[in-house]
Amino acid sequence: MEDVENLHEGKYLRLLRRGRWEYAERTNAGSAVIIVALTPHDTLLFVEQYREAIQCASIEMPAGLVGDLGEQESMETAAHRELIEETGWEASRIEALMAGPSSSGMSNEVIGFVRAHGLRRVGSGGGDESERITVHEVPRREAAAWLAAMRAKGYSIDPKLYAGLYFVERNPDGTPATWDAAP
Repeated sequence: MEDVENLHEGKYLRLLRRGRWEYAERTNAGSAVIIVALTPHDTLLFVEQYREAIQCASIEMPAGLVGDLGEQESMETAAHRELIEETGWEASRIEALMAGPSSSGMSNEVIGFVRAHGLRRVGSGGGDESERITVHEVPRREAAAWLAAMRAKGYSIDPKLYAGLYFVERNPDGTPATWDAAP
């Protein structure tokens, strides 16, 4: 394996080169997690926030970094924390679904998908002091049309969200998903 050259290091990202290949890695977290959450009212939780890198508001599933608060944590623990912080909903159980690269040609970041079960509202959400998150609760059967309408209004729609929608109906192995309202 070739040596890695550090091209630049910022507060949260590092740019590296291995041979001819340049890629980025996070310096403040080990991975990220996307939360697939369906409320007891059969609504999906989406979040909207402005993303500086693309200069646009983006529609996403609730998500966050794992270990960004300076402590070791599992994807499930991070998902539990981020779901409350971003949406105001708490899960009684978090189920890991799968993990893989977010952009294997550009970054070594791994993103995991989890399913949140037994949701109950505990707050208003909106993110932490550095975020301005708008929570959208969209009826599951209207999600595709709602996303198309948001895209037509000029919002960026995170493509990973569609993988999350697959997991609303199916498990990673393709079998039907089950959603329980209780633990």
